[in-house]
Amino acid sequence: MLESKFQLPGQTAFYKGKVRDVYTIEDRLMVMVASDRISAFDVVLPRPIPYKGQVLNQVAAIMLEATKDIVPNWVKSTPLPNVTIGLKCETFPVEMVVRGNLTGHAWRTYKSGQRTLCGVTMPEGLKENDFFPTPIITPTTKAHEGHDEDISREEIIARGLVSKEDYEQLEKYTLALFEKGREIAAQRGLILVDTKYEFGKNGDTIYVIDEIHTPDSSRYFYADGYEENQKAGKQQRQLSKEFVREWLMANGFQGKEGQQVPEMTDEFVNSVTERYIELFEKITGQKFKKEDVPAEEAEAKIIAELKRL
Repeated sequence: MLESKFQLPGQTAFYKGKVRDVYTIEDRLMVMVASDRISAFDVVLPRPIPYKGQVLNQVAAIMLEATKDIVPNWVKSTPLPNVTIGLKCETFPVEMVVRGNLTGHAWRTYKSGQRTLCGVTMPEGLKENDFFPTPIITPTTKAHEGHDEDISREEIIARGLVSKEDYEQLEKYTLALFEKGREIAAQRGLILVDTKYEFGKNGDTIYVIDEIHTPDSSRYFYADGYEENQKAGKQQRQLSKEFVREWLMANGFQGKEGQQVPEMTDEFVNSVTERYIELFEKITGQKFKKEDVPAEEAEAKIIAELKRL
């Protein structure tokens, strides 16, 4: 599914994100449709990735169910493979990025000679992909358009983006979710390297919203061979969207002005689908079943579920 065009009863708002279509129902519920769109460097790429939306939605559903005793979450129902219905929350305008290893943006910052990221000091003497002594939180602003920007804990509170009390709770929830995520990953022979969480508030309660521990929001390494690769200075085998970014960079695209997205061949698109399915099966231990639901049938199922809720 590239995009949805549902007409839902009680619909009060619609938002088309980079990869999700979000319907607000009576300012009470949210219907989130995980499309097959894919973004990188904050740019939506021209071709969809078949079954990507289903993978993201189903991994998120499993992970949210596994962590609901740690943090309240927004989910009420998952009526379709790529659709979740949940509680409408007032979203905090920051994303809580948590890192267990020196990888990706953190490594690029470190390699440039800087030792501070989002106000957090990174220790000397680390190599790419090394574990941090303890996980670090490096938040970003949450941009609807353009690039998210690094921001420090102190700046978030000083600017009033999040109250001090709420932010301290977000930090606790972030670290608890990450610890649980690493535990689940370890059971499957994986290392949860880094991830991001989004939170919202309904009344006085903070909920984790959107997806968690999916290949779009997280990076995973294979645990088997990790130590050997670190000692030999080799790249780690990973399951994440990073390989898409690497392919784009290798073909001269980093989302900068004037750059064009390289041609996405059928072979490349199929390989991305296979990587998403591989992560689903690896992280969940379940066999992935491709499901294609016609738009009219999908809309009818969503409407029936909304009436029940």
